[in-house]
Amino acid sequence: MNLFSFDDMKEIKRDTLGDMVPLELFRSVRLIGMYQGLPMKGKNTTITVGRKIGESIPVNSLEETLKVFEEMKIGIPKIIDQTDDQEVHISIEDCFCEGLPVHEGNMVCDLEGAILEGALSTVYDGKINIREVKCNVNGDEKCEYKINFS
Repeated sequence: MNLFSFDDMKEIKRDTLGDMVPLELFRSVRLIGMYQGLPMKGKNTTITVGRKIGESIPVNSLEETLKVFEEMKIGIPKIIDQTDDQEVHISIEDCFCEGLPVHEGNMVCDLEGAILEGALSTVYDGKINIREVKCNVNGDEKCEYKINFS
């Protein structure tokens, strides 16, 4: 049973503080609370949460999914390469982790990839697998994902 939908999240009645919270709060929840506070860097939780969020986003195509990703200010996705509807390689500009200190060997944007996966699972039949292949926190220039459709 779903208690809340994505559309419910748009119903905001904060007359004084408005509809935004600081990025440092989101980063703190994600990286201090979940990444550092949960076993396995919170991956099981972030993947489950991300997929569920993604599944609730009303989209009908990859392009629409990427547009919503940007509208939600998660980052600005750009398709780098696409092969026969089997694999899509995207980069994310202005990702939430941009500007954080580099910690080589760490990829921290699994929640964001899982949101994409969940949203795309409502559009495409078959299995979807999304892998984060580059991350600003790892020292890469941009965060990148490879999306495989099978």
